[in-house]
Amino acid sequence: MECVFCKIISGQIPAAKIYESNRIISFLDISPANKGHALIVPKRHYGTIFEVDERDLRELAEAIKRVSSAIAAATHSSGINILSNIGEDAGQVIKHFHIHIIPRFKDDGISFEWKSKKYEEGEMENLRKRIKEFL
Repeated sequence: MECVFCKIISGQIPAAKIYESNRIISFLDISPANKGHALIVPKRHYGTIFEVDERDLRELAEAIKRVSSAIAAATHSSGINILSNIGEDAGQVIKHFHIHIIPRFKDDGISFEWKSKKYEEGEMENLRKRIKEFL
């Protein structure tokens, strides 16, 4: 088992756990963007969100709300980022699906800004239709 999150879940690697259920675990990130930055991870190994079963996904959503609220209260943050990098091109480093919860503060120096792109005439509608075909 090479997955660092699987090793944390099995107890082979210690972690600062803040939440745990039968299906989900949350712990503080060892390289936080801000103090209080946590990860929420399904205990079952899934590479990306596309593999996560519905029950784990529901419990994950409930844990995100609960842990985010606790982090905001404990850190007195003025905001929270909830994000996930899914796939190598999106910056996923650890190949075990996980969600970051990052407490945010005024002028904390973190930026998730990107350069906006523009749709050509009709392109947005065509893409909308293509996406709906897969739903």
